[in-house]
Amino acid sequence: MSNGIVCVTGGLGFIGSHLIRDLRSRGYSVRVMDNLSPQIHGHLPAVDGSLALDSGVQVTRADLTVTSGLGDFLQGADCLVHLASETGTAQSMYEIAHYNAVNSQGTARLMDWLVNARHSIKKVILASSRSIYGEGAYRCWTCGVVTPLPRTTGALAAGRWEPECPGCLGPLQLIATPEQSSPAPASIYAATKLAQEDLFRIACGSSGIPFGILRFQNVYGEGQSLRNPYTGILSIFSTRIRRGLVLPIFEDGLESRDFVFVGDVVKAVRLCLEAQTVVGQTFNVGSGIPTSVLDVATMLIQVFKGRSVTEVTGQYRLGDIRHCYADIAALRSATGFEPEVGLEAGLARFATWVASQPLPEDGLDQANQVLMEKGLMK
Repeated sequence: MSNGIVCVTGGLGFIGSHLIRDLRSRGYSVRVMDNLSPQIHGHLPAVDGSLALDSGVQVTRADLTVTSGLGDFLQGADCLVHLASETGTAQSMYEIAHYNAVNSQGTARLMDWLVNARHSIKKVILASSRSIYGEGAYRCWTCGVVTPLPRTTGALAAGRWEPECPGCLGPLQLIATPEQSSPAPASIYAATKLAQEDLFRIACGSSGIPFGILRFQNVYGEGQSLRNPYTGILSIFSTRIRRGLVLPIFEDGLESRDFVFVGDVVKAVRLCLEAQTVVGQTFNVGSGIPTSVLDVATMLIQVFKGRSVTEVTGQYRLGDIRHCYADIAALRSATGFEPEVGLEAGLARFATWVASQPLPEDGLDQANQVLMEKGLMK
């Protein structure tokens, strides 16, 4: 496919805005549907000027869960990228119905239209999440490769941060998580992302619509929301560094994530859109490298030349996982994908962009207070 029409739900968000620019630079026309959520875009949201002035970008402000305009949005298009989603593990644990409505039911409405209407869509791509795995993959020297059960409240309260082998209860060695790992969602957000995958897989498979599912790791970079205190650890920390505040680190600080630059994620989406061999497959999208939260916080302070210090608090949030990083061999084999921006270079680019933005209010303490009041953070 080249120079076709690509529809993007949630296209004015962090990843979507980068994807639109990438597609436009390659001659695609783009249609965008976004509800411009105040938590992400602010209470007086505005469409990015460069996107709004691009005659090849058609923007519709609408909520996928209630709009009746899916026909106008999708009719005559060639491909669909479904990015629209409510994000944030912690918030999902007490806004259960809302997350289900936006993520699960919104996706169901989209699939309902695709299955029942006449259309020209040749491929659909779903942005899913590494959160569906729960804990990542591990190796037990007795039981082999295993997926641990979610950590119990008792274990967390006792400071037993590392998961145990579900078979022999022995210690584990972290390994890269492949797509074949059994899903084990540990949060409501993760459960809704897995539901999205099932809806895509079953609906597209039964109706013969080629599809791909991409499980994003922790995406960061220029343009991510600096307002949302529930998601984007680098955004949260950057605000506190700019304000000279302490960076509180949960657990013992050694919990790790796979931080992947937004430009690499966009490349993965485009490669899967264009690759004729990507049909009915699920791929991890990440850097393939784990980094501890304490290390990334320290790196961010250094990049900003800030005065903040880290404080390992020993606190924990229910629904959080300990470790996960991606095995990206399948995506590499199918599309030739290779991450291009390492964490050090990516953080430098992120910090330069953040420094050009207005200084937002720090909402972390208030967000954490809500979680504590609801018994979801100790």
